[in-house]
Amino acid sequence: MSDGTISINGKAYPFKPDQTILEVATEAGISIPTLCHLKGTTPTGACRLCVVEVKGARNLLTSCSTPAASGMEVNTDSPAVTQSRKMTLELLLSSGNHDCLNEGSGTDTKVLFDARAEIDGHSDHLCPSWGECKLQEYALAYGATGTKYPRAKPAYPPEVNNPLIIRDFSRCILCGRCVQACNEVQVNEAISYGYRGSESKIVALGDLPLFQSACVFCGECVQACPTGALVDKKSKGKWRPWDVETIRTTCPYCGVGCQQSLHVKDGRIVKVTGVEEGLPNKGRLCVKGRFGYDFIYSDERLTTPLIRENGELREASWDEALDLVADKLKEIIGESGPDALAGVSCARSINEDSYQMQKLFRGVFKTNNIDHCART
Repeated sequence: MSDGTISINGKAYPFKPDQTILEVATEAGISIPTLCHLKGTTPTGACRLCVVEVKGARNLLTSCSTPAASGMEVNTDSPAVTQSRKMTLELLLSSGNHDCLNEGSGTDTKVLFDARAEIDGHSDHLCPSWGECKLQEYALAYGATGTKYPRAKPAYPPEVNNPLIIRDFSRCILCGRCVQACNEVQVNEAISYGYRGSESKIVALGDLPLFQSACVFCGECVQACPTGALVDKKSKGKWRPWDVETIRTTCPYCGVGCQQSLHVKDGRIVKVTGVEEGLPNKGRLCVKGRFGYDFIYSDERLTTPLIRENGELREASWDEALDLVADKLKEIIGESGPDALAGVSCARSINEDSYQMQKLFRGVFKTNNIDHCART
């Protein structure tokens, strides 16, 4: 049901009740830059990058938090809007350690990527999000260099004392996306805003390290972060967006069927992210789905069945191993009856495997002694 029409850049678009200007523009294919907006959460208008000019309004309005109204006339790219966005980007770039941009020269090249990256794209002195940072992307688009104002000195050292997430406060722009991802998307409520003014920071449980807080390390905050403030520690320095192949797949850890993207370099998984529009998870992943991928490269992983003989394990073929298991099960049933058997289905199995497991015990072995380890 339409609630009327709104004019955006001189063209009328219908909108639904409670839709914001940003939502109407997005549905119409009109791009408006955002840094703090996180789809499906309460809009805050914190970064003010999504400002638009509305006829009759005294000031520029944040499109992410301004409801659409019938007859409203909106301009998303007026000179005032462009100037405001560039100013916002300049302030954000000077607010911390955002060294991805250098001031260029000439009329066509106002902003250049850090020249050091041309020599070594994985250098430690470069931001680990170089190449996939939204702040960097918008700075390039609007010609912001980060040199207009003096750069603020970092107020807090990086937090690296956990195995999964690096928190680099010098790269945090206080957009709040991580807080929304934690509190409204995953509903873990592990992080929030802390302190005030120049000392503001995102804190966990009274400003404790993540591993001492209520954080469950789902990594949703890492996926939501638009800069290099939150980084997957396991993948840091191992990849850039242009040198990986992205493969969509289903998470193998349980039967929910979460959709994930594997970022693969040279045949090895270097990073895992959730598929934003993929069902049923819509980008969400648990700690196992996001970070538990490197076990497949373990030197201790079995690559062939093993049979114990005289106290020693020897390699065997699948046919030999399966025949041995089948003979043992038949022997137990013949001697003690089917209820002498019990099975536990693995929580990492997909639903279809668990179904087949219970079918085997109930239909073939004739026993109901079958359970699932997620219950134990």
